[in-house]
Amino acid sequence: MTDSKRRKRLMAASALLGGVLVLTACSGGDADASGSGDGTSQAKVDEAAAKKTSVAQIKITPADGSSNASINNSAAVTVAKGTLTEVTMTTSDGKAVEGQLSADKTSWKPSGQLERSTTYKVAAAAKDSEGREAHENASFTTVSPANSFIGNFTPDDGSTVGVGMPVSINFNKAISDKTAVQKGITVSSSSGQEVVGHWFNANRLDFRPQDYWKEDSTVTLKLALDGVEGAPGVYGVQQKTVTFHIGRNQVTYVDAQTKQMKVTQDGKTVKTIPISAGSPENKTYQGQMVISEKFKETRMNGATVGFTDDDGKGEYDIKDVPHAMRLTNSGTFVHGNYWGAKSVFGNVNTSHGCVGLSDTKGANDASTPAAWFFDNSIVGDVVVVSNTGDKTVAPDNGLNGWNMDWAQWKAGSAV
Repeated sequence: MTDSKRRKRLMAASALLGGVLVLTACSGGDADASGSGDGTSQAKVDEAAAKKTSVAQIKITPADGSSNASINNSAAVTVAKGTLTEVTMTTSDGKAVEGQLSADKTSWKPSGQLERSTTYKVAAAAKDSEGREAHENASFTTVSPANSFIGNFTPDDGSTVGVGMPVSINFNKAISDKTAVQKGITVSSSSGQEVVGHWFNANRLDFRPQDYWKEDSTVTLKLALDGVEGAPGVYGVQQKTVTFHIGRNQVTYVDAQTKQMKVTQDGKTVKTIPISAGSPENKTYQGQMVISEKFKETRMNGATVGFTDDDGKGEYDIKDVPHAMRLTNSGTFVHGNYWGAKSVFGNVNTSHGCVGLSDTKGANDASTPAAWFFDNSIVGDVVVVSNTGDKTVAPDNGLNGWNMDWAQWKAGSAV
């Protein structure tokens, strides 16, 4: 074969081969479109894979990407048409969160409260009745302190208190939607007494019945504030139930004119104690006051309540006042007095506004009148002060809302 004939045949073969290559490279779409494929096309692969997919449907809440999530109830994993085989929840730095799987393996939730301002990642796996697996992942961030509020409440859970003890809640942020917040709080008594809330300001909400609590009753406080919007963009995070017990009915009557204190239980006088109330220059508040704190010994510095000398220092600064029981936030106490002459008690009003009882230094003599009253009083007991010549104590100066009549009290409710 001559060189020229050989070259022509090679060129023809190259052209034919090139055509085949081009045709092969471009023919896949046309073949699939015409239905002439061999069952390995992507459409058929997808269809086959779909038939093998698990029917188990996993749901993670909050939804992926959520912010301002609740720290109480928002986190949960559930499955329909299957059972959960594995759930892991971790913080963004990898710390594991313990959780509980339901007996039927269809739900999971964290064992405890979540942290605020924390991002959590959840990974869940499940199987359907044919053993086919399903997976779901989500990430969410809990509400931040800046976007949440809490209520600091008194009395404490499980405590025993006197008949005058209100439920007092102080919110750490101003509440603008008082109705929504108050609807999230319920206070009830085993005595059946009607209990009503009263807002003193945007941060404080107290609850009490019309008359003192019934002795030996149980009071229950329920905070269902989780997710409640108390102010624009500010949400509650508390979900808690608190119970406390009402003890015996003890009410003490202080008469600044006779300078005597009469302690009653269930309406009967059990003790009469001579006292020294506020001097004519520093009269004691009048009205119904509730013991809010008790201290075996405490410091009392006049400068903290406005009693100062010309040098700015307190008119008095006693670092070991014995048997002190607080009646107001502004500094009114019933307390022991070891520095005054014994003759003043029952005879002269000499204090800066407190109610003083005879006592000894060190608060270790149980035989003194102050020690007796301290030992026989509990937080929540009522002390009614009269004949001082001063004004009635403000209802929000301490736990002293009893100085409002029932109509006034109910007028301060947002519900």
